[in-house]
Amino acid sequence: MVSPEGRFDLVVKDLELAETRLERNPPAAEKAVLERIKAHLEGEGLVAEAGLTQEELHLVESHAFVTAKPIVVAEAADAEAFDSFLVSVVNASGYISFLTVGGTENRAWLIRKGATAQEAGGAIHTDIQKGFIRAEIIAWDDLVAAGGETGAKHANKMRVETKSYVMQDYDVANFRFRK
Repeated sequence: MVSPEGRFDLVVKDLELAETRLERNPPAAEKAVLERIKAHLEGEGLVAEAGLTQEELHLVESHAFVTAKPIVVAEAADAEAFDSFLVSVVNASGYISFLTVGGTENRAWLIRKGATAQEAGGAIHTDIQKGFIRAEIIAWDDLVAAGGETGAKHANKMRVETKSYVMQDYDVANFRFRK
């Protein structure tokens, strides 16, 4: 849990980092981004909330600003609903889950939001990513409504997707690949 005082400490740490880097005369593009970050931090804002573009973030990513990462504050009630809190932390960090089922092992895998089916296969094993042919996908809601994988297949709820398919949270996936 990050208290208001803890948040302030993180902002001060990043402000010191920005000021130190600015004192070393960085290239003009980096300097402009650092000055924006410094001004935002002086207003007690977080780097993540500074409205920086991907290109601007790339210019300063090597500095590893602490407040550029999501901050999730746990309340006392979150201890009672820990599963929900954990899901919110995973979402805030930019990840989603996909599931694999079959036999005795059913498993959830974490991947970055926006990952393709081929990249998701690589989260399991690099051989799946390299030899990717297709992914057989069942949406979680369809799986539950059909009473399981077999029921979902009989109800024609399984889709065949290519390597460019963008995985959705809680997709149930079966990967076909060449060894």
